[in-house]
Amino acid sequence: MSKSKKSKTKTPTKTTKHTSPSLLVKGALEITRSGIGYVLIEDKSGDVLVRPGDFNTALNGDIVMVKIIKENSVTKKKEGKITEVVTRKQNEFIGHIQLSTNYAFFVPDTDKPMPDLFIPLNKLNGAKNKDKVVARLVEWGKGDKKPIGEVVSLMEAGDENDGAMKELLAEAGFPLSFTKEVMDEAMALTDEISSLEISKRKDCRDILTFTIDPVDAKDFDDALSIRKLKNGNYEIGVHIADVSHFVQPEMALDEEAYKRATSVYLPDRVNPMLPERISNELCSLRPHEDKFTFSAIFQLTPKGEVKQYWLGKTFIHSNHRFTYEDVQEIIETKEGPFKEEILLLNAMAQNIRKARFKEGAINFSSQEVRFKLDEKGKPIAVVVKESKEAHQLIEEFMLLANKTVAENVFKTEVNGKPIPFPYRVHDRPDAKKLQPFIEFARRYGHQFNINSPEKIAESFNQMLANVQGKPEQHVLEQLGIRTMAKAAYTTKDIGHYGLAFEHYCHFTSPIRRYPDVLVHRVLQSIIEGKPILDKKMEEKCKHTSERERSAMECERAGNKYKQVEFMRDHVGEEFEGVISGVAAFGFFVETVLHKCEGMVSTISLSEIDDFRLVEGDYSLVGLRSGRKFKMGDKVWIQVVSANLDKRQLDYIWVNKPTIEVEIPIITERPAKKAAKLRAKKVKE
Repeated sequence: MSKSKKSKTKTPTKTTKHTSPSLLVKGALEITRSGIGYVLIEDKSGDVLVRPGDFNTALNGDIVMVKIIKENSVTKKKEGKITEVVTRKQNEFIGHIQLSTNYAFFVPDTDKPMPDLFIPLNKLNGAKNKDKVVARLVEWGKGDKKPIGEVVSLMEAGDENDGAMKELLAEAGFPLSFTKEVMDEAMALTDEISSLEISKRKDCRDILTFTIDPVDAKDFDDALSIRKLKNGNYEIGVHIADVSHFVQPEMALDEEAYKRATSVYLPDRVNPMLPERISNELCSLRPHEDKFTFSAIFQLTPKGEVKQYWLGKTFIHSNHRFTYEDVQEIIETKEGPFKEEILLLNAMAQNIRKARFKEGAINFSSQEVRFKLDEKGKPIAVVVKESKEAHQLIEEFMLLANKTVAENVFKTEVNGKPIPFPYRVHDRPDAKKLQPFIEFARRYGHQFNINSPEKIAESFNQMLANVQGKPEQHVLEQLGIRTMAKAAYTTKDIGHYGLAFEHYCHFTSPIRRYPDVLVHRVLQSIIEGKPILDKKMEEKCKHTSERERSAMECERAGNKYKQVEFMRDHVGEEFEGVISGVAAFGFFVETVLHKCEGMVSTISLSEIDDFRLVEGDYSLVGLRSGRKFKMGDKVWIQVVSANLDKRQLDYIWVNKPTIEVEIPIITERPAKKAAKLRAKKVKE
């Protein structure tokens, strides 16, 4: 009894820790360069420290189960041991081979600690000692000290670009190749068309149909059809490649597509979600070939008003393959193949677009920066692509199909409950993020009504219309986009704020997005009267959203690499730029001519003044001189460093006046445009 009383009088100190036996939590492992790991818990209840001896075969980025063994009662800091690897982020790695007489090892090129892979001699795939290769982790049992791997492919010596792009993909967790099992399944698929399959589908082969895609596209996953009806309206078909016909649940192909969740588009390549046998052959809606499709077919008035629609499996035959440039030329010149149909579709699309913005959609303009590459992948020019009416034509009909499918699924319930479905949602702006932007915009004379989400959208559109062509246009557009929430996939249908749609999903790109495959399966199950009730749908939404973010980060890194590679040839040169971001350590500048962003550090400005960040003003201000560098300001810079390894451009500020110069935007047909300009001058 006295012993019990004595124990009660003990007061725990700040360093006292207690054990939490059998407490298992799930999260992502991040390994520091020192070798210590932290598991980032999914519910954001705090990180768990894991020491190197307790990783239990887990590698950086893996999703793991961790057992908490210690927790500080005051600071709540936790320590644990990994009990299970739930999902590997990365199975393929880039590194070098170390070859001996009887064995070989793969040594990964990474700054994250990880063991070498033991490579059986019959799995070297032709690799020799010191060769740079891509290796795959094949097996790693709990009792094994060394993981077992195999060489997937050899890297070309001296091909710096190829190595860099593959490294970006591998680090982001995107496999660089397909396994033999996946490839065997893909090659075994047939394009034979049975009469039984045709009988299950609406036959649209006799209707005028065409595709509109980028000039270098090979995977044509959408097509439009058009025909006039007796009542004066038009039947417009949005036909989507029927990937779900070929890729069935529980196939290795489906498992691999889900794991990747998206294709990744780098400056010089596409890392596809599906093998080319499917993406470029079986499912690609190539001209003059009969293809299986999943379609949204609308009856529209000549003004683009929807009177009725039909959703279901179809069979089409594309009559023509257009590029965006072909269609844009028809729109501008009123001449070209199927000009009447193209012009009518464009007029409808523009009417649908106007109605969408009237309903509250936000009209952020977009410019894509692409690189013209030589045969070795080196960038030799920067190309800025703008969204023109040809792009908008396709965009509006795809949006209409996506919206219609989501609305249709939303109306369907089972036992009074909604069907688990991967909606594409976009939340309303966060008030805390929005307020500083509103204050900043006000300095340029733009007023925001924040009484309701609809009024906020209306204010955004008014501002975007007012800034067209003005110096502050770019900065206000960029900052406006940053205030917005990120779109994601979820079963919780909160609507899409940016598009002003109450219900929305992704239906139109199943070749390159896995959520679209899920949408097709759920929709078909509803059409057949046997709705799929997938209890893991929300988990699938989270996974595909995460993979999408990883792909976007990988694509940004690829573009940054090309920017740095391009600017290496311009070190020492001076360019005019626009301040595109500010931080306590300096400001970012995007060159007007090349759209290449680099940093001017406060250290390089220290001889001028001591600069401090003013967050609400998005500016750096000198303490003594009052000199200000603000987002949107035009400045001159000199390129001083281009570090490919870090994907980093360093600039210094050059004190010279800026001049308003209109920079021509290079299109994909510069020769044709130049010829038109020459002809115009001759005429004048």
